[in-house]
Amino acid sequence: MVSIISVRRKALLAPFLALTLGLVSCGGGTGSNGNSVSITGAGASFPAPLYQRWFAEYNKQNPNIQVTYQSVGSGAGVEQFTQQTVDFGASDVAMKDEEIAKVNRGVVLLPMTAGSIVLAYNLPGLEGLKLSRQAYTDIFLGKITKWNDPAIKKINPNLNLPNSEITVVHRSDGSGTTGVFTQHLSAVSPEWEKKVGSGKTVEWPTGIGAKGNEGVTAQILQTEGAIGYIEYGYAKQQNITTASLENKAGKYIAPSSESASKALGAVTLPENLRAFINDPEGADSYPIVSYSWILAYQNYDNANKLNAFKEVINWSLTDGQAFAEELGYIPLPDNVVDKVEAALGTIQAQ
Repeated sequence: MVSIISVRRKALLAPFLALTLGLVSCGGGTGSNGNSVSITGAGASFPAPLYQRWFAEYNKQNPNIQVTYQSVGSGAGVEQFTQQTVDFGASDVAMKDEEIAKVNRGVVLLPMTAGSIVLAYNLPGLEGLKLSRQAYTDIFLGKITKWNDPAIKKINPNLNLPNSEITVVHRSDGSGTTGVFTQHLSAVSPEWEKKVGSGKTVEWPTGIGAKGNEGVTAQILQTEGAIGYIEYGYAKQQNITTASLENKAGKYIAPSSESASKALGAVTLPENLRAFINDPEGADSYPIVSYSWILAYQNYDNANKLNAFKEVINWSLTDGQAFAEELGYIPLPDNVVDKVEAALGTIQAQ
């Protein structure tokens, strides 16, 4: 399916690429005239494995264009983007109007991929764990502290749950993954919304902190009895066991590309490309999913850099989508790619 989309997209992009090459031959700044262009970005750790793969693969085909991406978390990414110390930012939570107002060059939000946030746990030999909405909320509220708590045993009668302490692992940095996860918890639990709320940073009732999806993943791996929230791709790459979670329809759904795609299918992306999927509809939908955005400026003062940036983003939206599923991400639906391409076309050189 992805390859068919890619072929069709290449045909649609032919006029754009021809224009870009025309600009290059007239003194623009990408590969064909030998000029080197360096682009820097920073932000969300959620999409970092995919972005880094994209940029490496693109550089193999276009050695004169080098994209460097730092996985620093969505909070730091938005801050660096706002301070204009990078060419683009990245966040798992779309920028709010008040954040956009601080950027005098204007902002274009480009959803580039999507994925699930999973609850990964370290209980050797124990697979198939199910967690109800009440149970996983109470774990992160610090109300459920043992793995064999009656609320967990009731849902998992056939599992040999240990009489051991639960160690909650959460993000210590400003994080879009945290933003998405806490938005979901607020949507399903009035108690969570009242006591903790949502945001890129919150006051956690319990647990230990780690930086980035990378840090939380590492902490779970080295702590028996741990549970934490991470992007599905990290769990998939590290082969960490994940729980099936109760969705809005009351079904227990394991994280997968298919169940995440079902959740995305229940949401229409608006014209401003900002969608918050707090508790998706659908019997087969995985309950915690999110788009992840690249944050671009509306205006760039370097035409060569802008041309290169547009080429990289268009490649990522077409050929690059083929790398998504193997890394645990969701290839963007066709209609979403259309909207992102249209938004990309509005970006201009000053």
